[in-house]
Amino acid sequence: MIIKLKLSKIQRVIKKNLEFVFLLLAIIITIFSVRIYNVNKNVINQNYINLINNTYFQKSINHVFDNLKPKFLNIKHKVSKGETFNKILNSYKIPKSEINEITKILSKENKINKLKPNQIIIFTIDRSENNKITNLLFPVSRTKKIQLIRKIASKNFEKKEIITNLNKKIIFKEGKILQSLYKSAVDLKIEPNVIVEFARLYGFQVDFQRDIRKGDTFQIMYEVFEDDDGKIFETGNVIFANLVMRDQKNTLYYFDKKTSRGHYDRNGKSVKKALMKTPINGARLSSSFGMRKHPIDGYNKMHRGTDFAAPEGTPIMASGDGIIIRAKWCGGGGNCIKIKHNSTYSTVYAHLSKFAFGIKKGVRVKQSQIIGYVGSTGKSTGPHLHYEVIKNGKKINSQTLKLPSGKILAGKDRELFEINRIKLDVLKSELILGIK
Repeated sequence: MIIKLKLSKIQRVIKKNLEFVFLLLAIIITIFSVRIYNVNKNVINQNYINLINNTYFQKSINHVFDNLKPKFLNIKHKVSKGETFNKILNSYKIPKSEINEITKILSKENKINKLKPNQIIIFTIDRSENNKITNLLFPVSRTKKIQLIRKIASKNFEKKEIITNLNKKIIFKEGKILQSLYKSAVDLKIEPNVIVEFARLYGFQVDFQRDIRKGDTFQIMYEVFEDDDGKIFETGNVIFANLVMRDQKNTLYYFDKKTSRGHYDRNGKSVKKALMKTPINGARLSSSFGMRKHPIDGYNKMHRGTDFAAPEGTPIMASGDGIIIRAKWCGGGGNCIKIKHNSTYSTVYAHLSKFAFGIKKGVRVKQSQIIGYVGSTGKSTGPHLHYEVIKNGKKINSQTLKLPSGKILAGKDRELFEINRIKLDVLKSELILGIK
């Protein structure tokens, strides 16, 4: 009886505190579960650490990631100034033995280390074979390339010559100058180097900043060389040019004879003169020869040269053939160059930002050859070229200098020129009419 009473009392207590009992049980179960989880977690973590540290597992992972990278890597390298063939391959971690083998093959016929800037060397390396080259394309000339292909069986290189066949085509364009010659020519899709050559031809007699007027017209006929797909590979000679200023024609013809090669007017007179009128294209005459108020010193003094304002880096050309007798720092003139053309004439180019490659004292230069670049070195208020012409030791005004024209064709050369001139005129007419 007493036992029944005690059980009944316990039941009443449990019923009264049922929520507390369930909560207690939940806490106990949770604590037990957490302990089990932590024990299992430690085991799992330890197993994971052991797996990560396993050498074979690491090699397997590395192998997987290596295979994610492409096995073959294609490289198109543009040659920079001063780079050699060996230096280029070394930069891509090509094995030395590989470099020596390729050099040996190519150097039999080609001067592989006399590379020109902007040349393109194309090759493929095999990452799985310690960056060994499987294919290499080396440019020998504008139309010839050497290809090396690694044979699978012998692993030796097979050498092939790739020749690009070029077809010459004559293009004729004409237009009206509305803003500038360059802008009008670009609108006609004339190649930039052809435009520069056109301007150079007339640079002996025309100042493009002051002589050209809106509405002046031009005609140009030039060579291009296309590959078999019709893509222009390079341009050739300007064979005909005509610049009409205020209804006055200035016609030039290209005459290709060894002793008389160059451009001539209708009368067989060479366009080339001893000195160019301006040794820079696209520049503005900012200060003339004569007395002026010095922009820095602030007082009047004689300006014994001609200043051409132009953006920094604009190329400067030798105004005539000659030998460089000075290429150094000249105090107030900054970086300057002096060229002796003959026993009579010398020219000076001052305030240059830098000299062109290879320009130094004693070097012979040709007319129109780039010798330096516009700058503002020395005593200068901004980028410009200070240009001087010296005649018999005396500085003179380059813009009023009267120079004798080039030679006049005579005899057999004159006869051949006349035949060539007529042919070019006929060709021009055919191209205008769409016959050719």
